[in-house]
Amino acid sequence: MDNTNNKSYKWVWITVTVIFCLFFTIIPGLSAQSRIRASAYGTMMEEVFNSILRNYVDEVDPQVIFEGAVNGMFNALEDPYSAYLSESDLGDLRHTTEGIFGGVGLNITKATTPRPDGKPMWVEVASPIEDTPGWRAGINPGDFIVEINDQPTETMSMDDVLGILRGTPGEQVKLLIRRGERLEFPVTITRAVIEVPTVKHAMIGDIGYLKLISFTPMTASRAIEAINEFRENNYKGLILDLRYNYGGRLDSAIAIANLFLDGGPIVRTRSRIRNENREWTARRSTLVPADIPVIVLINRASASASEIVAGALKDRGRAYLVGENTFGKGSVQQVFPITNETGFRMTIARYYTPSDANIDKIGIPPDREVKFPEYTEEDAEHLNELINANKIPEFAAQNPQATSAQIEAFARTLQRDYQLDLALLARLIRNELRRTEIAPTYDLEYDIQLQEAINILRGGNYEQLMRESLPLNVILEEAEAEDAFAAS
Repeated sequence: MDNTNNKSYKWVWITVTVIFCLFFTIIPGLSAQSRIRASAYGTMMEEVFNSILRNYVDEVDPQVIFEGAVNGMFNALEDPYSAYLSESDLGDLRHTTEGIFGGVGLNITKATTPRPDGKPMWVEVASPIEDTPGWRAGINPGDFIVEINDQPTETMSMDDVLGILRGTPGEQVKLLIRRGERLEFPVTITRAVIEVPTVKHAMIGDIGYLKLISFTPMTASRAIEAINEFRENNYKGLILDLRYNYGGRLDSAIAIANLFLDGGPIVRTRSRIRNENREWTARRSTLVPADIPVIVLINRASASASEIVAGALKDRGRAYLVGENTFGKGSVQQVFPITNETGFRMTIARYYTPSDANIDKIGIPPDREVKFPEYTEEDAEHLNELINANKIPEFAAQNPQATSAQIEAFARTLQRDYQLDLALLARLIRNELRRTEIAPTYDLEYDIQLQEAINILRGGNYEQLMRESLPLNVILEEAEAEDAFAAS
């Protein structure tokens, strides 16, 4: 090995030693016997590392061996939120935290072990970011990205995936999307500068509508501005929309909960690490008075910080939940630096709602479930035919200012040819017409979950519904008991 490789080898092994110290020595909770056993593992790892570098038939880069070893340790945890962070990973994390980066605007996940449903380990879309190329392309939460630039994602690492999806604005990325069991279609997206949005708001009659798109350092201040505007307009109710909100900063979620809760717990974390066992409580004042009824909209893409807020408001009896079961991310991660360019992210705690419920991998069920119609296999086949026929984009290009009457007439034509739901077709047409526009704050015509929230607020039985609403710990315990009974 030349002098340069020797230096590289020494640097990598020093880094490996630091990793093992963090894993096996510094972290509290290990018994003396476990520490001795862990030290022995570290020695064995060093011997294997040295043997590979000295004896393998081909000369190998020590950095490659190091990253493979660390990735292997994290893969053994079977935790998608704990992972080694390469230089590009850390760069992506910093860009996301800062709120500006070049990309397509999709929040994605990728399984590190075989999926329990038997599907290939494709990239899965957690949620599109509003008003970004991915959102305008019509990509939905739960869609799978089967190929990126003709490369199958099943065999790609998350680092490879992000390396293609994020990059120079103006360049195109080709995706093959799988939706449901049969629907599969290509999408070409042009990268743009992605500015992570945070808040949208509007008045719907005498109801304040507040949509939180993500939890950033600016979310709370923007929400306060919106609520003050609601107050000026004498609002009588408030809808907090957390759908498609993948989460973000914990301190931002705490600040939002503070706007609704007068003292008392917001969230707790529990960990093997003593100083990570914490409880956050609300201030003794609120911006939204207790006599203002609140409904929270949730769906399967509401995750992490969104679930903290929804869980706190539900358990404290401050809001009624409408929509679908949330994503179910009830864990806390911390980033540990290794060098200035690399590090790792590790789950260090789980969070619990005020009623002491942990919703990790379970999610939060709504008080009133309202689901959008799901595709049948026959629908998927017909929709696949329609998408590949390119009829809706052609209509939008020829009729950029189409009226409601024109949209409905064209939807009826498509319904006759493809036997699909009329409301679905009209929504697809309107979405295509809005691809080059900023998304509307709300859509009362087709958003059945928002419609239901408004009906509840105006129906006069909100207080009765709140009295009947159960805290999360009771709901989860009842569900667990039902599952146990069914299995017996």
